[in-house]
Amino acid sequence: MKQMKIKALFILLLLIPVLNYAQDFTNSWQGYFSYLDIKDISQGTNRVFGAAENAVFIYNVQTREMEKLSTINGLSGEPISTIQYDEASGVLLIGFDTGLMQVYSESTKKITTVVDILNKPSIPPVDKKINHFMVSNGFAYIATDYGISLYDIQNLEFGDTYFIGSGGGQLKVNQTTINNGFIYAATTTGMRKADASSPNLVNFQEWQLINAFNWVGVEAINNTVYALRNVNKLYELVTTNFVERASYNTASVQIKSEENRLQVTTLKQFFVYDENLTLLASSGVISEFNTDFTSGTSVNDAVYIGTKGDFNSGRIGFGILKAPFEAPLEYEEIHPDSPISNTAFAIAAADKNLWVTYGDYSVTFNPYPLRQRGFSHLKQESWVNVPFDSVLGAVNLNTINVNPLNYNQVFINSFLHGLLEVNNDIPAVLYGVNNSSFQSSSSAGIDIRNSASVIDNDGVLWCTNAKTASPLKSFNISTGVWDSYNFSAILPTANSEFGYSSLAVDDNGVKWLGGYKKGIIGFDNTGPETLLKSISSDDYNMPIAAVYSVAVDKSNTVWIGTGKGLRVIYSGAEFFSNPSFNVSSIIVLDNGTPSELLYQQFITSINVDGSNNKWIATLGTGVYYFSSDGQKTIYHFTMDNSPLPSNNVVDVALDEVNGIVYMATDKGVVSFRSDTSKTQESLEDAYVYPNPVRPSFNLNQEKVKIKGLTENVNIKITDIEGNLVTEAESQTNTKFKGYNLEVDGGTALWNGKNLAGRTVASGVYLILLSDLDSFETKVLKVMVVR
Repeated sequence: MKQMKIKALFILLLLIPVLNYAQDFTNSWQGYFSYLDIKDISQGTNRVFGAAENAVFIYNVQTREMEKLSTINGLSGEPISTIQYDEASGVLLIGFDTGLMQVYSESTKKITTVVDILNKPSIPPVDKKINHFMVSNGFAYIATDYGISLYDIQNLEFGDTYFIGSGGGQLKVNQTTINNGFIYAATTTGMRKADASSPNLVNFQEWQLINAFNWVGVEAINNTVYALRNVNKLYELVTTNFVERASYNTASVQIKSEENRLQVTTLKQFFVYDENLTLLASSGVISEFNTDFTSGTSVNDAVYIGTKGDFNSGRIGFGILKAPFEAPLEYEEIHPDSPISNTAFAIAAADKNLWVTYGDYSVTFNPYPLRQRGFSHLKQESWVNVPFDSVLGAVNLNTINVNPLNYNQVFINSFLHGLLEVNNDIPAVLYGVNNSSFQSSSSAGIDIRNSASVIDNDGVLWCTNAKTASPLKSFNISTGVWDSYNFSAILPTANSEFGYSSLAVDDNGVKWLGGYKKGIIGFDNTGPETLLKSISSDDYNMPIAAVYSVAVDKSNTVWIGTGKGLRVIYSGAEFFSNPSFNVSSIIVLDNGTPSELLYQQFITSINVDGSNNKWIATLGTGVYYFSSDGQKTIYHFTMDNSPLPSNNVVDVALDEVNGIVYMATDKGVVSFRSDTSKTQESLEDAYVYPNPVRPSFNLNQEKVKIKGLTENVNIKITDIEGNLVTEAESQTNTKFKGYNLEVDGGTALWNGKNLAGRTVASGVYLILLSDLDSFETKVLKVMVVR
């Protein structure tokens, strides 16, 4: 009876496997994840698998080709804790901090998600981390923070779980191995051993404590068990005693056994031994690659060492460092081209360019602890990473402004040191108290809190200087002239506003600022009288004073994103003239019931695209794409239906030339091809693609695109004899309404069908473009081959 009670207590019931094959988003999405910080390394025949923070790459040591796995392919986007490749089954096991497990099949290229551990209610969430996979006879022994779980790789299902702590309680297991019929478990409170063939391993009494030290890991090679202690020493198990075999200078990190080699990683060193514990290679950190080691393996006669930087101090990782046995300090970086980090704070986009900064300041505009981080620039599909030691000492880099007349020049705000000018990816000037109108908010040193900024249509950069009486600054990029604007009329003291989140300029030249305490601020210096006003309280329909995003749309409506919802200003003139002016909520019908759009949601970014539709990013609920008036939700992207690695989206940027929407989260950046582009001033550069439209072009999945359109255009498509095939106007045939020919900003999309809904035959078709305002016309030709 007692034995039955023990079994009832300590068996993890065979869970019904909850599996799904992760969706592949490679057609419309692209990921921009960092591969510089490595969590773990595994190997197969002529391949090395590197697990970064939340993505994996596979390196072929013969061809030097790399394959990437990320949320685009179906990875979860959660922090990876460990990986293990099983050559026999051709699968890569991927473990996560949360207890989630994913299985990548090389043959099918599919990723299977396994949520048994993640969803187990009897195990606290903080104890579900997967620490190690050990594969034996088709089973994976999963070492976790609660014990050991058994997983059948072939049948994709869980077996028993072993709780081997005192009295059968949970115990953190760092690693397991099997040798001579025994299974060994390295734990934080000792080494435990059990008969691997026992049918009753769920009974904690089967697990004998053979040593009470804190063990980092355990491995078997050549019928010998080796173990790594947290005191930086390697031991060999001789009968029932552990005998010290090696001592290291830095902290123990990992022990692995591959290809009859024992491999030991410490924080600053990596060692490869043969089966007799003869040293084959020894590698260490050198000045050129100042990093920490996280994992290591060896393939053929080369070492592969995972690295990790100290991001807050500006020291970045180098991916995997490869070195030959005969020259173990001659390193080569191995990793996919990538940005510095996944923790993006702000992004900016232009034609085939993306810039990323890593900030930051808190939601309460606290700049501490200071972030010594550089920035990244994606230029023509290649990354340029500028480290902190090259940015002239500027910390907390945040908002980026691209010179619209020169994409090689950007201005990056520093929430402590002012404004950084960058030319051709080289930081050139740091504007501070001595060479600009910036003022330090502290008498004890430099404290220039510049966060919100924008470049207006006249080429003037407007930026902010929080905790001062004159928080708005202007910099004429062409003349180099700075100016300053006093806000004392709305600021009781210089320190009464901690920070400004966002800045936009409307068609009338009015500057709109989002404040943390002052809500939405309007500043108009275009007329004979300077106008300055702020609205921040519920008395004027503001849900909260803290504003985190401001945008002006093509109708000159001001969109305001707060920490608790969305508001709009339809009339800037009334904002200033009416003392009782209230900002407006957008009311939509939810199943027939009126409700407030984005009620109580934390809005981080608002962007207006070429169709005047709105991309709105939030903390916690992903990204929304709304119609121009907010009445229709066109897309709502979350982790569940897209490759977003997190629902905390901190910024959105639009490349309207190429119809790409970039989304920055706290776990990486992804992009979505929306096809929306900015309208043009004339039809001069209009074109159609693909041309010709070949049979391989699937019109059921893709559409013929006509780009370079003006804002108010009529489009007629005719056959070569002049017979009308289809027609559209930009103000009528908008996207998402089911038309064969849709107009989306500066792009029209044709599904290859005529007015009757039939796919057109092979032939040459004329595209007649007419601007309805200027009467400019242009004719394009496209050939369709069926």
